[in-house]
Amino acid sequence: MRGRAAEYGLAFIFLAIAVVIRWLLDPLLGDLQPLSPLGGAVAAAVWVGGYRPAILVSLLGYAIFSYLFIQTRGTILPDDVGSAVGLGAYLFTSTLIIVIGDAMRRAQQRAGQRGEVLRITLGSIGDAVITTDVQGSVNYLNAVAERLTGWSNQQAQGKPLEDVFKIVNEDTRQPVESPARRALREGVIVGLANHTVLIKKNGDECPVDDSAAPITDERGYVSGCVLIFRDVSEKRRLESRVAAQLADARFLASIIESSEDAIISKSLDGIIQTWNDAAERLFGYTAEETIGKHISLIIPPERIAEEDEIIANLKAGRRIEHFETARIGKDGRPIPVALTISPIRDDEGMVTGASKMIRDITARKLADTEREKLVTLVENSGDFIGICDVDGVPSFVNRAGLELVGLNDLDEAKKASVRDFFFPEDQDMIMNEFFPKVQEQGHGEVDVRFRHFKTGEARWMAYKVLAVKDDAGETIFFATVSQDVTERRQLEDNLLRLAADLSQADRRKNEFLAMLAHELRNPLAPISNAVHLLSIKNDANAVASAAEMLERQVGQMTRLVDDLLDMSRITMDKIELRNERVELSPIIDQTVETVRTQYRSMGHELTVSLPTIPVYLNADPTRLAQAIGNLLNNACKFTDACGRISLSLRQEDGNVVLRIKDNGVGIEPEDLPHVFEMFTQVDKSLERSRGGLGIGLTLVKKIVELMGGTIEAHSEGLGRGSEFVIHLPVEETAAQLRRETQGNGTKPATGGRILVVDDNVDGAESLALLLQFSGHETFLAHDGIEAVNAAERVRPDVILLDIGLPSLNGYEACRRIREQPWGKNIALVAVTGWGQEEDRERSSAAGFDTHIVKPVDHDALIKLLSTLLPTGNGDR
Repeated sequence: MRGRAAEYGLAFIFLAIAVVIRWLLDPLLGDLQPLSPLGGAVAAAVWVGGYRPAILVSLLGYAIFSYLFIQTRGTILPDDVGSAVGLGAYLFTSTLIIVIGDAMRRAQQRAGQRGEVLRITLGSIGDAVITTDVQGSVNYLNAVAERLTGWSNQQAQGKPLEDVFKIVNEDTRQPVESPARRALREGVIVGLANHTVLIKKNGDECPVDDSAAPITDERGYVSGCVLIFRDVSEKRRLESRVAAQLADARFLASIIESSEDAIISKSLDGIIQTWNDAAERLFGYTAEETIGKHISLIIPPERIAEEDEIIANLKAGRRIEHFETARIGKDGRPIPVALTISPIRDDEGMVTGASKMIRDITARKLADTEREKLVTLVENSGDFIGICDVDGVPSFVNRAGLELVGLNDLDEAKKASVRDFFFPEDQDMIMNEFFPKVQEQGHGEVDVRFRHFKTGEARWMAYKVLAVKDDAGETIFFATVSQDVTERRQLEDNLLRLAADLSQADRRKNEFLAMLAHELRNPLAPISNAVHLLSIKNDANAVASAAEMLERQVGQMTRLVDDLLDMSRITMDKIELRNERVELSPIIDQTVETVRTQYRSMGHELTVSLPTIPVYLNADPTRLAQAIGNLLNNACKFTDACGRISLSLRQEDGNVVLRIKDNGVGIEPEDLPHVFEMFTQVDKSLERSRGGLGIGLTLVKKIVELMGGTIEAHSEGLGRGSEFVIHLPVEETAAQLRRETQGNGTKPATGGRILVVDDNVDGAESLALLLQFSGHETFLAHDGIEAVNAAERVRPDVILLDIGLPSLNGYEACRRIREQPWGKNIALVAVTGWGQEEDRERSSAAGFDTHIVKPVDHDALIKLLSTLLPTGNGDR
């Protein structure tokens, strides 16, 4: 209704406009053409509202114009013939205008409706549509065309079709003529093109199929073109997949037909669908005899239940691999087989059947049976039995072999290489020399060390290897049966070492006995001469010289005997130290004084450099002096006359460093590592001008190590001198020792009452005489019982008691004296030729205060007595 009212309203507006226009023109026109604008109003009314508003405007307009502008003005109806004719002409004209206008209006509406339908149709179809004019310029794109080309309809208006629809050949990438151009040119429909790629506005590409048709008018003339195209990306992908699937199918078919394994496909209900040539060869049935039949045709009756289990697994989508079972051939013979069965699925993934690969394992089963027999034999063997391929990859090692090299199982062995089984030093020889020789000769044997994988321990093996070859003579693998000969090799090595050691020991024994005889004879000659000199000549100078000679040679013999005893202690590892806090410098001074005479006799210059600050050690002073004295004696002996020898002492990082250096004969480089070994002699000449038993340096090293130190030997070679360096830990500083010992100084001893007990009358009397010269009162006894009685009678301050006494030995005599009240405070000193550590322990257990070894050093004895005898104040 609203639309109709609007149409009538517009018609009346057009009428009003016509009235106003005629009214404005009236001064000019007068009575001429009184109805001239009215025809336009009628035409406008019929165009916007149809014939109804137009008729109304025509009649009402005539009445208004007749009243206002026709000559008789003021009337509506004509009053004469002329006016009546004019009315008739007007009505005819108006009718004609209304009829024609209404017809045109209806035609326009129908065209608009058809255009809208066309636009809706083009916009709703799935293909892209482009229309052009006759020159090929774009005048319309539907939504699909906009999306595919990247151009909007508005942007594309008037553009050449080639700008909007740019296509190239998919393979050559060359531009391709649009089918629309041919349609415009030839006026024919152009079919779909193939392998065309559309280049979008942004440069992206998509494959398209396209076609075009000319647009013709009612006279048959071409007025434009319509181009239809679609995106075929998915179609191309599908075509590629189909082509690949076809290729795969052909490839799979060729594999199936050429396979040595039987390949069968079947449905889920067990019906055979395919049967290849290998299946025919294996079972004896042709494809024609089996396809369409049930698979039970080749299944032994007792194994039918297996098929139900197989079908159940297939329906569940599970693949069955290497399932070993038995099937039956056409001739009824059982065939051992290994099955691999895979489910066949349709496009929806549903299992519809199965593909079955069947391999004949008859030969393998026979081989397995034989192998199991062999394996049983091999596994029960205690030898190392193994197999490896030509690349050195193990394929079998028996249990005994695995245990021998420390592997848990065969899998671990397979991960290793044969090279890894051997000791590193033997690997190159085995791989580069032994195996090529075995490959050439077919076998080989060698003693070689196997390596324990966990501990690295070496095991000697009699490694016997056989190269197993194929019919063409090519080696296919190596096999070994090897025995553990470690114990045999160790026994052989031990025997060789023992033989060498015995030979060396025998040589050293002979050298030592010869050397000992030589060394003992050396001091005996001057002793004999001195005694003879004393017996035939009563001359003070001769007596002094003889006494000095005797003292020197007795000292030499004492050292030889001490060295022999120390050699025994070293051999049995029984050297023990009596450590105490001592100052090092006085020990060095005393030791230097003991060798002064020897140095003067050789004309040597001895330089001693000691620190001004006292150095204290926790050491055995006697053993320390012995070690330093041995080094000084060595330096003196092995330095030619008038040589230079230096002794220096200094502290470094909590250690004291003692250096004794000479410019003597030196040491050969090959002898340096052995100078501290027992019986090692630098002087190997027949004359043996240097002397010694060859155990001095061994003793020095042992003493230094027991004190927590180290010793080194240095020499630049023969004739270039030697240097021995001792490192010992410092016990404490001098200041500490002074604080601890302040006020504790000892006073000199007075002459004491000393009982000397020895069954050697000359020895007892000579010792007593020496003690008397030192201001002591002495008494004598010559057996154990006499010693006890004399002690009770004399009540001495000190008893020097021999151990090896007649009647009652020294140990028992000591015990009896200690049992008496008067004997508890007597100082008892064991004086004996027995100086081993167990001898000292035994004397201490018997009650002795101390233990000294014959021959007694007079100076050492006097020093000992100063500690045992009463002081000037009468203190003990």
